[in-house]
Amino acid sequence: MAFASCPRETGATEIRRTGYLTAKVDLVQVVSVSSLKGGVGKTTVTLGLASAAFAKGLRTLIIDMDPQSDVSAALASRSSHGFSIDSVLNDTSNSVVRQAVVPSSWTGPDDVPVHIMMGSPSVSAHDKPTPTKQDLWKLEEALATIESQYDLVLIDCPPSFNGLTQTAWTAADSVVIIAEPGLFSVTAVHRTLLALQAMRLKMSPRLRTAGVIINRFRPDSPEHVFRLDEMKQLFGDHILEPILDETLTLQQSTGAAVPIHRWPGDSAQTIARLFERLLNKVMVEEHA
Repeated sequence: MAFASCPRETGATEIRRTGYLTAKVDLVQVVSVSSLKGGVGKTTVTLGLASAAFAKGLRTLIIDMDPQSDVSAALASRSSHGFSIDSVLNDTSNSVVRQAVVPSSWTGPDDVPVHIMMGSPSVSAHDKPTPTKQDLWKLEEALATIESQYDLVLIDCPPSFNGLTQTAWTAADSVVIIAEPGLFSVTAVHRTLLALQAMRLKMSPRLRTAGVIINRFRPDSPEHVFRLDEMKQLFGDHILEPILDETLTLQQSTGAAVPIHRWPGDSAQTIARLFERLLNKVMVEEHA
């Protein structure tokens, strides 16, 4: 861990390394899903990774840190009686944290849990450009009270490097960056990698880069082909395979609040397998 006073258990990033992710991990892994550019499908990828975890029997918590609260809407979650991530960042006590976490609409009584810590537009009050170290530790402290219940925690971050993203990264073991093959995404990935280096020095030496997931790729677009090749040259092994093509199927399943693994059709099953491969790499492979 980064600091001896950190409330989360030392070694929490360790998982069973068999070359293929099984339905059991030794200790919870916390992954922030991030992009410093909006409109790249970050929330859709978060849900795809959550669907893959659900299909593999991993107990999963999704934390909606984005003030837009799209993950909360997509999961059609039940009421948390007004408790949300905003409540948690105001009060990290066990009772508040537990009331902010609710079951998603994906699961029934006999399923492994997919829970969500509800989002709220009011959490934007915590998105300060210069948060204090006390602010940055709050989510870490909150997770210490509930993380033993889960194998995987996914944090959907806002598309900026202010207080909310820094708070999520402080609580995370790794960050996976979402990008699309475009000019502005190339620069955003570069800025994100630099920001990760800064966070390792400032707050959390343990924080690792899980990789870059390329989303919304159009193979018939010369610009996309050019930018993808450029990103592979610039970022090398950080680019995770497979690449996710732009597809209506994924948008449809997200809009219907159904995990891609349960959406009908061959196209959905193909996409589901892609997310399983990406989840394996995010949780298993080490990237410098």
